[in-house]
Amino acid sequence: MSRVPTTIRGVVVATLAALALGACSYSTTSLPPAKPPTDTSSPAAAASCTTTAADLRSYDPSRAGGTAVNRIKKAGVLRVGVSADTWLLGARNASTNKIEGFDIDIAQRIADELGVKIQLRVINAGQRIKLLDDRELDIVVRNMTINCTRWKDIAFSAEYYHAGQKVLLRSDLAAKYTGPQDLAEVKVCAPAGTTSIDNIREIQPEAVAEPADTHTGCLVKFQQGGVDAITGDDTVLAGLVAQDKIYAAVPQQEALTDEPYGVGANQDDVDLVAFINAVLQQMRSDGTWQKSYDKWLRPALKVDPAPFQPAYGRR
Repeated sequence: MSRVPTTIRGVVVATLAALALGACSYSTTSLPPAKPPTDTSSPAAAASCTTTAADLRSYDPSRAGGTAVNRIKKAGVLRVGVSADTWLLGARNASTNKIEGFDIDIAQRIADELGVKIQLRVINAGQRIKLLDDRELDIVVRNMTINCTRWKDIAFSAEYYHAGQKVLLRSDLAAKYTGPQDLAEVKVCAPAGTTSIDNIREIQPEAVAEPADTHTGCLVKFQQGGVDAITGDDTVLAGLVAQDKIYAAVPQQEALTDEPYGVGANQDDVDLVAFINAVLQQMRSDGTWQKSYDKWLRPALKVDPAPFQPAYGRR
């Protein structure tokens, strides 16, 4: 087991402590985490299907509203499930105790366009589907991949970001990495309830998949020597490297999978999804989407955003 310098271990402990403190210091924009149910929406937990281009089609953009939009406006608040430990996408700022990132910018703009306050609820990946089904949340904006299995349970907006699953390794292993074949018998961590953990099991069955509750949990295992690699979306891995620039590295590699992000909503809230699509379309056209990308993701990814074309026409 590799040893981790006290200073680095201290950063992780401090990060976890800040998250724990934030989860207990409720404000008007933060609710306590829900109990962690199992996400039965993952490919391993439900009848398999093959995601195609048709599965990326969402409902035509519209601001007409309807039952769901009117309900949210009447309540005066948009309840959003987010991450608080995914750097760059949704993470708690220890100085301000506010959750911030690219996903948070998306959620805030939707709330602004609805003319309501935003109420953020910190959840893990395995909680997303159930909390939408149970209507404890209005939407989830938490680096959530659109796929055919999840469409059976919830509705998605059109794609708002195109990520790709990659692998982070110890710096010494990263220098020799040539592809997933090198992960045989390597302990690889990914959060339970995500497509990442299922994908790595399928792509490299000889890898030793080590689930954790969150990517922060994976980083702790990594820094304590419990695992030698972490797999996840390139956006997420960039945030982890930003936290550990000495031991963690994401080598040049082809993405293992395509990961199109969408905003999740209850399956019956078609008018809300159509409204969100109109907001996302406006963000792309007025430059605020690009501004948010340049602030949060470009400094770490150091590339132009992967091209994507939102698709509509779902009936």
